[in-house]
Amino acid sequence: MFSALTPSLFAFGLAALAIVVAGSRLAKMADELADRTGLGEAVFGVLLLAGVTSLPDFAATLSAALDARPDLAMSNVMGSMAVNLLFLGIADIFYRKANLEHAAASPVNLMLAALLIVLLTLPLLAILTPPLSWWRVHPITPLIVGAYIFGLHLVNRTQERPMWIARVTRETVPDQPEKHHQGSASRVWGEFVLMATVTGLAGWVLMEAAKGIADQSGLSDGLVGGLLTALATSTPELVTTIAAVRLGALTLAVSNIFGTNCFNMLVVAAADAGYAEGSIYHDMAPVQMTWGLISILMTAILLLGMVRRETYGIGRIGFESALILGVYSVALTIVVANG
Repeated sequence: MFSALTPSLFAFGLAALAIVVAGSRLAKMADELADRTGLGEAVFGVLLLAGVTSLPDFAATLSAALDARPDLAMSNVMGSMAVNLLFLGIADIFYRKANLEHAAASPVNLMLAALLIVLLTLPLLAILTPPLSWWRVHPITPLIVGAYIFGLHLVNRTQERPMWIARVTRETVPDQPEKHHQGSASRVWGEFVLMATVTGLAGWVLMEAAKGIADQSGLSDGLVGGLLTALATSTPELVTTIAAVRLGALTLAVSNIFGTNCFNMLVVAAADAGYAEGSIYHDMAPVQMTWGLISILMTAILLLGMVRRETYGIGRIGFESALILGVYSVALTIVVANG
């Protein structure tokens, strides 16, 4: 679509701006709809907000896969997951009252973190298997979809019948729905759908522009996908997470990140299904494994932080936030060095 560098850069910037603007509205609407529907912040963040904020990743990754560019597709979605986890560390910096993972303690968030670790291991295991393909799909791909659906069932059961309750402290911010909202629910749903559509279309334009940037600049697909598009398509998560923290919807902020990353595993499955050359797991460069392994490490660190629930830590953020900021910086250096 974009055959020159300047139009590609302009389209990339414009699409990224559209994602930021739409994402800034989504958090407020999601918090209100979580109250109106009675689902609560955690479940609404997993079922709806996570899917909506993943639309740019879905559109961008599928576009690259259909265009037979496996490195661009997989580096975008795997890099986005690492960036999303980084955003929790950044959100912790913005929340000054206590460690974010302490204040947003929730059985659902623990379940989501554990589910994400399970889902992330599956495409990495696929890389180690023979390059099988049934109807152009690797056997791991339907397993990812099945594991995600079963994981949602576990999350829902955890929300309805939790088998343990996080200890309430002075810093804990419970999910307490607001009873009175101005305006009609249909108006809020309409704007929510509109903003979701904008983010999805912007994600598609973003990836088309990224292809032009990679072709015209000489940068590798892996570098463009893992850095430029991964960061740009993840801006809804950053904007909605920061906005949710400022609104005091801490459970929504955390569940949105974990829920988005779990949903992104469906994006990985869609990329394999849309890739016509066979198994996408075997055609991508080995460096893409770095983002997957780093995401597992960062998720495990955050899981430790949610169990430990440190009230204050380094610079008034939790030890887990400080660690994931450092881990991501090292991973970024490794990926850039490998070009």
